Amino acid sequence: MWLESGHPQHRRSPTQETPASVTFGKQTVVIGDCLAGLPLLAEKSIDVCVTSPPYNIGVAYKTHHDRMPKEDYLAWMGKVARQLARVLRDDGSLFLNVGQTNVDPWIAYEVANQFRDVFVLQNNISWVKSISLGDDTFGHFKPITSKRFLNNNFESLFHFTKTGHVQIDRLSIGVPFKDKTNIERWGHTRDLRCAGNVWFIPYKTVQSKIDKFDHPAGYPVDLPKRCMLLHGRPEATVLDPFLGAGTTLVAAEQLGMSGIGFEIDPSYAETAMARLNAETKAGR
Repeated sequence: MWLESGHPQHRRSPTQETPASVTFGKQTVVIGDCLAGLPLLAEKSIDVCVTSPPYNIGVAYKTHHDRMPKEDYLAWMGKVARQLARVLRDDGSLFLNVGQTNVDPWIAYEVANQFRDVFVLQNNISWVKSISLGDDTFGHFKPITSKRFLNNNFESLFHFTKTGHVQIDRLSIGVPFKDKTNIERWGHTRDLRCAGNVWFIPYKTVQSKIDKFDHPAGYPVDLPKRCMLLHGRPEATVLDPFLGAGTTLVAAEQLGMSGIGFEIDPSYAETAMARLNAETKAGR
């Protein structure tokens, strides 16, 4: 069971059932509500969490209703935040991806504010999905028809830690110097510099929902991989409480890290398991 593999069991009441789980390679998919499963994880057992909760902006999930009353939704996020603070190590990192709409442009920041009581915002990252340079456009976005609003081409990625002083490996996701004279002039030991807090990570071009793993709000695998590399712990234990189609654990498996993900929708959990099964077979 997933609780017995690096996650010591907590005491439970006789009526509390352990969520169903399946393991592929170093990854465990738990089918169930994260608020039911997270209390069963050991305190300070997670190195890095990468997740993207429902945004409450009307995304068409299969079972989750993405139009909760805002007070209820934010209270839910607050409960998740407190559980994540309990299971995260003192030097751990939480990367929280939240989007927004023009109708509710504050929602990403209101969600982030629910984490403020138990976390410190160490880095505020913009995930750019599409950008126009001159007369050319790179990446993909969902166009909107409006006489008031611009297209939404980015999402927020909040890097939370418990203290704000957690060291990260900036050069693990670094880029080469444009001006090579800066290497020697500033005493650098290699041709890499910090890439900054604006990340251009476009989706791959797809032709159908199946190519997006039939999930309406997934992110590219390079996004969680970049977060895990930035955290800088090669043997990290990874957590995603809102696993969806499994992208976070696919990234963890590709990097050789152990991971656990919770997904309440059995259909999305099956997709995640199918992806991980294929990933582990390909890696053999």
